[in-house]
Amino acid sequence: MKGDDLAIIVMDLEWTAWAGSWQRHWSGAGEEMEIVQIGAVRLADTPALEELDAFDILVRPRINPKLDRYFTDLTGITQDQLDREGVDLKVALAEFTEFVGPSTGALGFGDEFSHIATNCQLYGLANPFADCRCDDVRAAVMALIGTERVPNSSDLPRLLGFAPPGIMHQGLSDSRCIAEALRRARKAGRF
Repeated sequence: MKGDDLAIIVMDLEWTAWAGSWQRHWSGAGEEMEIVQIGAVRLADTPALEELDAFDILVRPRINPKLDRYFTDLTGITQDQLDREGVDLKVALAEFTEFVGPSTGALGFGDEFSHIATNCQLYGLANPFADCRCDDVRAAVMALIGTERVPNSSDLPRLLGFAPPGIMHQGLSDSRCIAEALRRARKAGRF
C-alpha cells in the first residue's frame, strides 16, 4: 500500500471473549465473536508514517450484551463504559466508513474485515466493507522481530522496545502498536 496520495489505515478490533474462548476458537455454548470496539489510525504514506487521525468506538454486542469478567480484565473496557458510550454495530460501521473514506484497504494483525463480515452476517446487516480487504502485516512484523511465533499486537511494545501507546488490548492502542511496528519495518526496508 504505497502511494503519496493515499493514506494508510491500520485497524484493530476487540470482540467478546471468555476464559478459554481463544483456545476453543469461540466454539463454546453461546460464544460469538461480537465486535465490542473498533480502533484505527490513518497514517501518511511517507517514510515516517505519521499519524494523521484516529478512530475509536465502542460497540454494544447484541447476542451477549453483558461483558464477561475475562474480557473486562483483559481490555479494561467496563460494562458501565460500554452501556454509556457504546453504539449499535450499524452506527459504528457507518462512522468507521466515514473515517476510512475512499480507501479500499486496511492493514491489521489478521484480516479484521473478515470479522466485520461475520458480524454483519450474524446481525443481518449490509457489510459496507464487502469490497475492501485487510492485509495481514504479521509476517512483516515477525520478520522484523526475528520470530516465527505470531505475537499479539499488544505484545509489540515489549518485543520492539517502545512505550505502550495506551491501554493494551484496546482497538486504538493496539492499532498504534501495529503502526509503530510498521514504522520500524519501513525504516528497515521490510514494509
